[in-house]
Amino acid sequence: MRVVVAFDHRGVHVRETVLETLRGLSYEVVDRGVDTNAVRVDYPDKAREVGEAILAGDAERGILVCGSGVGASIAACKLAGIRAAI
Repeated sequence: MRVVVAFDHRGVHVRETVLETLRGLSYEVVDRGVDTNAVRVDYPDKAREVGEAILAGDAERGILVCGSGVGASIAACKLAGIRAAI
């Protein structure tokens, strides 16, 4: 299964753990960044990227990581055909 992942600047601290875990479980990972907290990235932008990747068939599932998960899940649910939860 292919999983698209994205992190905002507040979620980047768990990035490597998430990527290593998914790859260790034999998932194919589509990484949409970010890889640093030095640049501020807004979670709605990452939610859109993940949702659009799923809708386009680039991945079957997605993982979004932000500060609390609430904002990213709300933003993702605003895309038609996408359902997100914490």
